[in-house]
Amino acid sequence: MDWIYEPWPWYVAGPLIALTMFLLLYAGKQFGMSSNLRTMCSIGGAGKYSDFFKFDWKSQRWNLTVVLGSVIGGFIASQFLSNNTVEINPKTTTHLSQDYGIESAGSAYLPTELFASENLADPFVLIILILGGFLVGFGARYAGGCTSGHAISGLSNLQLPSLIAVIGFFIGGLVMVHLLFPLIFS
Repeated sequence: MDWIYEPWPWYVAGPLIALTMFLLLYAGKQFGMSSNLRTMCSIGGAGKYSDFFKFDWKSQRWNLTVVLGSVIGGFIASQFLSNNTVEINPKTTTHLSQDYGIESAGSAYLPTELFASENLADPFVLIILILGGFLVGFGARYAGGCTSGHAISGLSNLQLPSLIAVIGFFIGGLVMVHLLFPLIFS
């Protein structure tokens, strides 16, 4: 049973993702996490205030179970199937520690310098988290979906906008890591 505690190899995980996408495509469904926010807002009555939320949200109930499963699965995995650390290259750990003061790199799943509850009182940390959350939310909406929706569902459906979005995600990630990250955390 030790195999469940380790990352699954690409030749197992990849075909399982492909099978899931085939079944969704066959059923006429599209996978995406950020689209659930629109569904939840519509359920909450946002359609009274914006036409964007006026749609048949009941047809999307199945996708809400994906979110619920992700939350439950994430909890089970983090509490019972993982030691909650990310194994990263020792050179990266040294670089993050020496150049940016992120001592928890490699020993915590999320850097405690940003995500520990006692650090939320620091205005700099709070501004970074709020701004980052806003940019992720805006980007997902502006791109017409999140990374999982475009990279997994959109590309498997051979959608050109998803290919463009995924290329944009990679470029944005490179700009963040190589240009903005050093400016923010130096």
